[in-house]
Amino acid sequence: MRVTEKCDVYSFGVVALEIMMGKHPRELLESLSLARSDTLSDNMLLKDVLDQRLLLPTGRLSMVVVLTVSLALSCTRSRPDSRPTMHFVAQELSTRSRASMISEPMRTITIEKLAALQYQQQ
Repeated sequence: MRVTEKCDVYSFGVVALEIMMGKHPRELLESLSLARSDTLSDNMLLKDVLDQRLLLPTGRLSMVVVLTVSLALSCTRSRPDSRPTMHFVAQELSTRSRASMISEPMRTITIEKLAALQYQQQ
């Protein structure tokens, strides 16, 4: 394995997911890397992946959670060249420019939908 800055991006994504989930995201990442196999159901909900010890966020906080998880998922894509740069991730997190990219209630957002979001680098 060649060590590049994209490895650091991947590690950031893993840590961000671990914080949001309250546990290591190993099973989720394995499911995503199996190229949409039967392991990852289309109806796996974000609310079920988040740390169950905490209340489901609402309002503005829920939009920030959606942004954070979708960015973390983009950082953990299996192909390093499809991962964003850390500069882009930091910019997105600081400006929260995509916090309203999904207007659905958090209880209905699927992991599949978040994983499919495309972050285009400027």
